[in-house]
Amino acid sequence: MDKLKAFWMDESGTTAIEYGLIAAILFLGISGAVMQWGESFKALFSYLGGKIGEALSN
Repeated sequence: MDKLKAFWMDESGTTAIEYGLIAAILFLGISGAVMQWGESFKALFSYLGGKIGEALSN
């Protein structure tokens, strides 16, 4: 029982786990933002491509 209690109270690997969680949260936030902007840029370039196509056909 003492070994289990010592294992539970051991905090030597806690820092690595915390940094891993922080990295995962940052990755999710950044990837979400890039996906949002990606859709906006796709819509913008589609709009501009259509307008340029219209202008060239006239």
